Amino acid sequence: MRYKLIALDVDGTLLNDDHHLSSENKEAIAEVTRLGGQIVLCTGRSPQNSIPFMEEMGLSGYVLGHNGAATVRVKDREVLHQYGMDARGLDPYIDYCRKHNIHYDVNTAFDMYVDNVENLTKEANYMYEHFRIVPATLPAWEDFREPVVKFTVFTQPEILDEAEREWRTWAPEYNILRSGEFFVDLMHPESSKGNALKNLAVKLGIPQEEVLSIGNYFNDISMLTYAGMGVAMDNSPVEVKAAANAVTGSNNEHGVRDALVKYCLS
Repeated sequence: MRYKLIALDVDGTLLNDDHHLSSENKEAIAEVTRLGGQIVLCTGRSPQNSIPFMEEMGLSGYVLGHNGAATVRVKDREVLHQYGMDARGLDPYIDYCRKHNIHYDVNTAFDMYVDNVENLTKEANYMYEHFRIVPATLPAWEDFREPVVKFTVFTQPEILDEAEREWRTWAPEYNILRSGEFFVDLMHPESSKGNALKNLAVKLGIPQEEVLSIGNYFNDISMLTYAGMGVAMDNSPVEVKAAANAVTGSNNEHGVRDALVKYCLS
């Protein structure tokens, strides 16, 4: 099999719009694994709510969570690598969110914190329930015992657009990334899916040309361009398709299955 390491985005790629894993995708993944390919999830999600999909597929390899900020081994939940942020540098961004009534959360590899867990909006509560996350109230920075790896804001797209434009005029101490229509992430400047995938490939001794990645959004571009074969979903924005080597079907049409059949199983 030409590609030995296959990195899959989760939302908008592996899962359909109902956030379900189709039997078609699951069967193709099982066949790739049987033939010696290693499947990893490379996602904006936390390892905490990504690992269950690995377990559903019977996989025990790796999750590159938080857009590559935390690489975790599934079998024992060990954090193998993480890009820790300067958390105190987030204070101006938190002040901006509070001033403009924008919801935010602060993430370590496995835990999530919000401004006040008792005052979450209906939309934020629904989102966390949907993604199976239970946040806690943000403690003082000095009380953190694990590195902060990602700061995420969640609000309407037009409000996000304005915040993103404003923040990009500030000192560029973070990687500012649009990870979804309603999400912007701030991370360590070296943190990306592409860097995390490269680090894992080197660790596993797999050459770049034997890496395949499949994704659908702007936060996937770095891994699509790193991989020997980068495949964009048909539901991707045009800029993401332009960064890829090829385009497969949409996430509602088992596009992951189609790509695996074409590039790994044929």
